[in-house]
Amino acid sequence: QVQLVESGGGLVQVGGSVRVSCSASGRTFSDYAMGWFRQAPGKERAFVGAINWSGGRTYYADSVKGRFTISRDNANNTVYLQMNSLKPEDTAVYYCAAPSVSYVVTGMSLYKYWGQGTQVTVSS
Repeated sequence: QVQLVESGGGLVQVGGSVRVSCSASGRTFSDYAMGWFRQAPGKERAFVGAINWSGGRTYYADSVKGRFTISRDNANNTVYLQMNSLKPEDTAVYYCAAPSVSYVVTGMSLYKYWGQGTQVTVSS
């Protein structure tokens, strides 16, 4: 059974930075892509970005492009979401998710496994 556990997040000021981590277990981590999603209060869950199996390819939603960076450490079964230049509209619960493919995918239905989520609140 694949398990994903997020950590990090919290309260950060506008313009600040925070890194969220996701530790994976239950299958060969380096065989699969990973993704990040977020859900703001009163809104649907939305794609943030994804990274392929090797870390050599990433893809981001337009709303975070140039501010957020996804990376992975296959030796430690961990994927990271580095968030810079944070805005109040970035406030959300952030979820890591794992599809059953090695390449980047954006559709939420393609992600089979989900973490419990971690709150990031950007205050002004």
